[in-house]
Amino acid sequence: MSAGYEELGQQQLGSCLTSLAARTVIFDVEPLVANWNSSQKALDRGIARILDQVAAIPGVLLVCFATNSSRRPSVIPASPGIQVEFVTAARKPLRTAPYRDFPRPGVVIGDQVLTDGLLARRLGYTFLHFAPAPAAMPPGPRMLSRAGGLVRPVLWRGTPGDRE
Repeated sequence: MSAGYEELGQQQLGSCLTSLAARTVIFDVEPLVANWNSSQKALDRGIARILDQVAAIPGVLLVCFATNSSRRPSVIPASPGIQVEFVTAARKPLRTAPYRDFPRPGVVIGDQVLTDGLLARRLGYTFLHFAPAPAAMPPGPRMLSRAGGLVRPVLWRGTPGDRE
């Protein structure tokens, strides 16, 4: 799998990861796992929900939840047959050391081209771009998303959904 780009709807997660034969999946925490500024309980529930979804996908060996914020789950849950990691204050996309030894091929799933997408590029992973409605985003992430929209065509040539 080369470092590609695909847009992702939440219902497509299983089929996308299966077709890409992903062994590692890195999830950006906000907003896929838990919304920005949501509660500890929402974060813990979101992690459990994602792990339940991924457990049904053949071939996935490792799931990592990564956030540039300082939030952490109450407990990192176990999932039979899947290694679970959580990286807080991740400094995406600058810091790649926490992900270096993860099984390949890998996928980064997130909402920001300039953090999650660039992390995927640096790791040689595919970026699955989940784009929430701008109105649902806080001002900072909304501005970052707009800037990422300008950069995306330079990073991944072709139309959204094209695999390189």
